Amino acid sequence: MSAENGTSAGADTGTRAGAGGGARDGLAGGNGLERVNPPHLAPPTGFSHAVRADPGTMVFLAGQTALDGAGRIVGDGIVEQFERALTNLLDVAEAAGAGPSDLVKLTVFAVDVGDYRRHARELGGVWKRLVGGDYPAMAVIGATRLWDETALVEIEGIAVVR
Repeated sequence: MSAENGTSAGADTGTRAGAGGGARDGLAGGNGLERVNPPHLAPPTGFSHAVRADPGTMVFLAGQTALDGAGRIVGDGIVEQFERALTNLLDVAEAAGAGPSDLVKLTVFAVDVGDYRRHARELGGVWKRLVGGDYPAMAVIGATRLWDETALVEIEGIAVVR
């Protein structure tokens, strides 16, 4: 994702409605989530402009960093830390009854947005391997530092479970 336009990881969603095709991409896999990408806006790359959810249970996912089970930050760079933080977030979501396709909103906090952008393609590969091709509404926020001083990235989110 970039700070300028909120794009994530350089991966194309491939779900933008075509000209005259409307603003909605339909329900993904029948799970009650609808990605909304108005055709008059720039095509989203690695995120959705909005996600509309049918009624369900909202699950609020606290920010996750690259902490291991012993409480130490692991991973030497942004890609390794992003993968661990995303894995931790997905583990928490699963424990709360939510899967990757239930994610409707994510915020990524990065201490170096430029570094995040430089590794966008690799981050996109991590996303697709762990989550797949469904993208929630997403944003990246530059942070001067995170709670864990050695953390490079933190990811928080919201899921809707039906």
